[in-house]
This record gives sequence, C-alpha cells and structure tokens, in this order.
Amino acid sequence: MYYQFGGRLPERYRDWVLHDATCRTWVLRVLIRGLIQIAPLGALLFVALGVLGGAWPIAAGALLLGLLVVARIVLTNSVDSVNSRLVDYGFPPGHGTAVRRQRDADAAERYEAVWRRPPE
Repeated sequence: MYYQFGGRLPERYRDWVLHDATCRTWVLRVLIRGLIQIAPLGALLFVALGVLGGAWPIAAGALLLGLLVVARIVLTNSVDSVNSRLVDYGFPPGHGTAVRRQRDADAAERYEAVWRRPPE
C-alpha cells in the first residue's frame, strides 16, 4: 500500500498496532474487524431479501451463511494480514508471529515452573 507519509504510517500508532497484533485477544479483534467491514452490506442484503423476497427465514439463513463464509476467510488470512499490517508500521516481516510465539513460550515456562515441579 502507498501512504502519503512516505510509504509508512504515522509513528504515533506504532505501539498500539503492535499491542493490537500481539495481545491475547488478537484473533477476536481481527474477526470483529472483518465482520464490521461486511456488516453494512449484510444488513442491506438482509433487508432487500426480506422486503423484496418476503421470506425472512431464507434471508436470515442467507445472512448467517454469508457471515460464516466471511468469518472463515478472515480467520484463514488473519496471521498474514496482521503481519502485513505490522510491516506497514515499520516492523520486520513476521514480527507479530515471533512476539506471540515468545509470549506463549514464556507462559508455558511459567506454567511448568508452578505446576509441573516435582513434589517436595
């Protein structure tokens, strides 16, 4: 993507984007972001199918299937899209994945130290 800021986005959001891409709930955030982007079109189609077609259950089923397809596409591409977003903010490629992997390894070490130590 080309941005008016010389190819990179403003530095003031850099820390927030890194947090957003590596926090515990990053997958949920990506999913919600993707569903919000498709919500206006889904609502318009739901109303159009309901009003013009007259069959509300069919319109609701079509909307639900559409949301499931969008959710699958968003979740399938979530790692790549988040890593690409971090690259736009000046981080090296794969930085988000590396940070999440390190965080998970640290959590596993803490778990092992507390719960898997030999009995005294």
